[in-house]
Amino acid sequence: MPADCSLQVERLYHAARQHSPGECAVFLENACADDTSLRHEVEALLAEDAGVESFLETPALETVAKEFAENLDQPLIGRRIGSYQILSLLGTGGMGEVYRASDTRLCREVALKVLPAVFAQDAERLARFQREARLSASLNHPNVTAIYGMEESDGLSCLIMELVPGQTLAEAGPLPLVEALTICRQIAEGLEEAHRKNITHRDIKPANIKVTPEGMVKILDFGLAKALVWEQPEAGLSRSSVDSLMASQDGKILGTPDYMSPEQVRGKRVEKQADIWAFGCVLYELLSGKHAFHGDTLTDTISKVLTQEPDWQTLSPATPPKVRELLRRCLTKDVRHRLQHIGDARIEIEEALAIAGTTRRSHALRRGTILAALGGVVALVAGLVTWTNFRHGRRMGSALHSNQTAIF
Repeated sequence: MPADCSLQVERLYHAARQHSPGECAVFLENACADDTSLRHEVEALLAEDAGVESFLETPALETVAKEFAENLDQPLIGRRIGSYQILSLLGTGGMGEVYRASDTRLCREVALKVLPAVFAQDAERLARFQREARLSASLNHPNVTAIYGMEESDGLSCLIMELVPGQTLAEAGPLPLVEALTICRQIAEGLEEAHRKNITHRDIKPANIKVTPEGMVKILDFGLAKALVWEQPEAGLSRSSVDSLMASQDGKILGTPDYMSPEQVRGKRVEKQADIWAFGCVLYELLSGKHAFHGDTLTDTISKVLTQEPDWQTLSPATPPKVRELLRRCLTKDVRHRLQHIGDARIEIEEALAIAGTTRRSHALRRGTILAALGGVVALVAGLVTWTNFRHGRRMGSALHSNQTAIF
């Protein structure tokens, strides 16, 4: 790389670090203009910067897997933690690995989210893990994954959760209107219960939502949730220590870029309107099969979240105006003008489903009427044909009888 170009990259790199993540994306877009190679060089340096790893709460799966391998003396599969026998690995995420396990006391299968020892030594990660247990345990709703308890063994902290069968919405692809609305109505119901208890999920996305074989929607992983208000701090903890535990640091992003609200990517205070934005992103994706906001790089994605509208043309022309308006209200960038309560989204969806059901019944009735009319026409034609044949047969019989009389 030429010396002058190298100096330019270094200059932009240091300048970019002075901005918050959301501002950084806009800064690089303006500073680099059409020079994509220059921007990629700066982004590569930022990605290597340990300080910029805080842009995302969830590290790359390969990094997590490596840390697990380096810090566990033996595989967890086959091990026993308390009364739980670990059977198989279900998945890996930023807060640990999730295993299928057998509850030997109650003879049922559960999911174990295991925080490895290397993470347990990180005070902030451990606090978030313990917070997940408390927040999840306070939620009791059919559309929220249940938490059964916590276990600690050999330096490992484990969260015992409901084992939810089925696929996540990340594997769903575009869905028919009624199916997409039915799923999102249930998501809204689960979030409504969480928001009623002043809990924000902070990471609503298709990968965190499962649909069981029976069609029940389950919101997974409140690991990034934040209590907006704690009316009664736990015994032994002062109000200030609880607030310190629950609060996230300004300028740090917790979430997944494609589904993060503008205020979230800017590292500002995140409240329930961030969940409403992410909910809108999920509904848009289920209807269109496309991300509402997605770029080739993290910077591109954040820039789209901050400055661009979704491509509304990707929605089917059959999408009802009421649903289009709901999406626009959920994806309004100004948090003050965004839909304020997820319960309002639920009501809008229920009304849209009612209209869709009425339309289907109307179509079915119309089809039945048409079929009945066609059946009547067919019966009438058949009757006319039969009558004509009968009359023709009588005339033929009379003529034959006359001829026979004449002969004899």
